[in-house]
Amino acid sequence: MPRKLATLATLLVAALPLLFAVPAGAVPSTARDYAIIARDIVPSGEYGGLPDPSTLPEAERQAKMYDALTPLFNHVTQADVISDFKPEPVGSAASDATTVDPVPHPGLTILRDSFDVPHIYGTTRDDVTWGAGWMVAEDRGLLLQQARYDSRVAAIDAPGVDALGLVSSLQSFTPSALTEREIAKQTRSLTSAGAKGRAVLHDIDVYLQGINAYLAAHNHTLGAFKDVADFTRTDIYAFNALKDQFVGEGGGDEAVRAEFLSALQRKLGVRRGWQVWNDLREPNDPEAPASVPGHVQFQAPPRSTSGNVVLDAGSLSTGANQALAAARAARGHASNALLVSGARSATHHPIMVAGPQIGYFYPGLTMEMDLEGPGISQVGAMSAPFPGYIFIGRSQDAAWSLTSAGLDQIDTYVETLCGHSVHRYMFDGRCRTMQFFDAGTLGAGTNKARKISFYRTVHGPVVGYARVHGRLVALARKRASYGQDVRDQLFYHDLAHGLVHNVRQFFRAAAQTPQTFNSFYMDDKDIGVFTSGLVPIRPANVDPSLPVDGRGHEEWRGYVSSRNHPQGINPPNGEIVNWNNRPQAGYEAPDDNWSLGALQRVDLLLRNLGHGGNVTPEHVVSAMNAAATQDVREITFEPVLSKLLHGGRAPSARAAQMLALLDAWYRHGASRLDRTDPSGFGKITDPGAAVMDTAWPLLTNAWAAPVLGRSLSNELASFVSRFDLPPGGQYTGWHIYMDKDLRTLLRERVQGKFAVRYCGGGNLTRCRAELWAAMDAAGAQLARAQGPNPGAWRSDATRERISFVPGLLPLTMRYTNRPSGIQQVLSFGGHSPQDTAR
Repeated sequence: MPRKLATLATLLVAALPLLFAVPAGAVPSTARDYAIIARDIVPSGEYGGLPDPSTLPEAERQAKMYDALTPLFNHVTQADVISDFKPEPVGSAASDATTVDPVPHPGLTILRDSFDVPHIYGTTRDDVTWGAGWMVAEDRGLLLQQARYDSRVAAIDAPGVDALGLVSSLQSFTPSALTEREIAKQTRSLTSAGAKGRAVLHDIDVYLQGINAYLAAHNHTLGAFKDVADFTRTDIYAFNALKDQFVGEGGGDEAVRAEFLSALQRKLGVRRGWQVWNDLREPNDPEAPASVPGHVQFQAPPRSTSGNVVLDAGSLSTGANQALAAARAARGHASNALLVSGARSATHHPIMVAGPQIGYFYPGLTMEMDLEGPGISQVGAMSAPFPGYIFIGRSQDAAWSLTSAGLDQIDTYVETLCGHSVHRYMFDGRCRTMQFFDAGTLGAGTNKARKISFYRTVHGPVVGYARVHGRLVALARKRASYGQDVRDQLFYHDLAHGLVHNVRQFFRAAAQTPQTFNSFYMDDKDIGVFTSGLVPIRPANVDPSLPVDGRGHEEWRGYVSSRNHPQGINPPNGEIVNWNNRPQAGYEAPDDNWSLGALQRVDLLLRNLGHGGNVTPEHVVSAMNAAATQDVREITFEPVLSKLLHGGRAPSARAAQMLALLDAWYRHGASRLDRTDPSGFGKITDPGAAVMDTAWPLLTNAWAAPVLGRSLSNELASFVSRFDLPPGGQYTGWHIYMDKDLRTLLRERVQGKFAVRYCGGGNLTRCRAELWAAMDAAGAQLARAQGPNPGAWRSDATRERISFVPGLLPLTMRYTNRPSGIQQVLSFGGHSPQDTAR
């Protein structure tokens, strides 16, 4: 055994002193664990009740471990991996579980380990599923009840309402009978999937039995909620829709982007307006990093846009603007994954460090479970939508994770109104009446209660109104996964029921979900990624970036087949790295994502990982951990900005010093942490952060002004942030545009050049002067606020600290941009005998 691995094995043994200390009466699994290393961290922890002084240490325990890793940057050691991640064993190795959790169900034993994680041992597979339901109610009762009705608004696509926002703000929604009937139709979606769909329904029913048994045993009380009604299939369907709305769908923002196109054409003319719009849209930037090699094409580019409709500038109704803004706010571009092949690994087997970035909630949106029974030995993140299935985790000899993919599966249809009514529209040659949908009441029982209702067309909910050539039109939203949210569980059914033994079977399983994710797989030999989700096939005269004519001639022609989805196995470079970037070349950015250009935050992971061999688990952890506190603009864009500015004369000594500070911050790694205060409170250590933060709005305005001007710049910023500043995820930003434009001005090699030159109107000397002036103006601001010495300027690190929503847990953590639902560190050294089809 190599020396490093021998050391790692010693540490693993030291960390599990109770390896075989299973209490009498328990039913430990005999399944073998093939992991070389298996560690994880769930910052929200397992405990999900209202914390008090006696339970607060348990509630904060994993959060403090998670926070302890952050200031190690790229210097994570084997010992750090052991101390800052907890064990994630399965089968016979999962035996430090020493506390029996009483449960009134024959054939079922539930043990808790020292981190309070339940290990569920069942005589039958149904026993395990029942136990999962019981434990969800016990450990996430508060969240379960708060989310069950709020989730309904996601299942029915209620315009202007963010389901997760309702949950996190502790608002209550009371659904109507119509809403309940609409969601209940998802039963048919599962039964239409045949025997497997019926098997999922069976698992849902058994899971519900476990939840409701817990309710019955506790007088129908869940946390602070009393008189809780039994849970039903409809609750599970709604939970799946909440997951879909939050991280499992893409597209649907065509109306805002089309209005921007009209504004551009009004200012710049039709041709130049189109050019600017296409530049900023960047649907297929050839320089954008891809996670795996190869090329994919969902369908041929449109031959025309005769099936599209462009809205009049400034014509969106207030309701439409609010609804579309809420939809953007509800959606996260979340999660990252680093997978290294065995050829590059010090273990001689693949390594994976990955997990979902779903925000920081307490109680956590996820919890951890170990499920042990006939045909199942799995551990990892579990959540309310999953009926005894592990969402992100591992089995004896394989592991899986995911990132949001955002495939374009939502279209905005422009409905032509008729009959002098705002509720009648043309479809297939005749005038139809919209369906009024009474969804329910928000804030029921309070003096601020309001009805949630909307109209529907054949395409979906009406999100608002706009004008086309001065004529009023309605805007309806059509989602490919609507009414099918629960079919996501077909994928996880296969994982839970032992139907996946290799990477290709994993791909076939993942292809079943209508939700859009990059799903990652690793075992002892292979790494792979498959991008799932229902992608509509549009008519040849429809550009998916723009609203569609809803009169009936431009309807979808089916869905893209799974073989045309992005996918890859064991890339030649020995890595699969994704941080919501393009999974494969040819993947066209959805209309709601204008941030898939040449610069991506995934570049930070790639730089920190490097290209060498003999990669250890702690090295991969270090790569993710270093990237988690770096400023994306500084690492990816500052060198280009610096080169351009250094080519001319600074307008003042102070401005020159500011650029020198930015250069130094880049050389020092561009961390946004306070590296002097051990607690992480205070100011960001490097003054370069203050320079960048203050100068950035001025630099972006100076870059855009010659072409866009103030009004259009502000309109663009309303849906493409100038920068998603921490504690945000740094996913969007105008540095992506500025990089390509400045490199073009510098006459560097640029693929996919913009049709229009922006900075300085295309004049390098003018561009340089305007950016220097912006830098100098930022210096004047900082000098007034913090004094004349640029070396003493600081940005506030405390402002960027992470708090747990909605405020039940008082602990805050240093800023870090890494997995929050669960972060796993895994490598396998063998495989189960049944996994022979490699």
